[in-house]
Amino acid sequence: MSEAKSLNQKFEELDKVKEWFYSDDFNLDEATEKYKTAISLAKELQEDLSKLQNEIEILDKDFTK
Repeated sequence: MSEAKSLNQKFEELDKVKEWFYSDDFNLDEATEKYKTAISLAKELQEDLSKLQNEIEILDKDFTK
């Protein structure tokens, strides 16, 4: 069973995909798959950050009571 990726790992992976589009390795045959990977990572990050924001807001409310 594989471990879930951390936020940092997902950001690093997304950054690598982004860099690939600007690299000499870019080719149209792989571009669609790389784009799909980037979109998937971006959606995961958005969900993770939303969850983290909710947790922080809950902790903040508990702390300020």
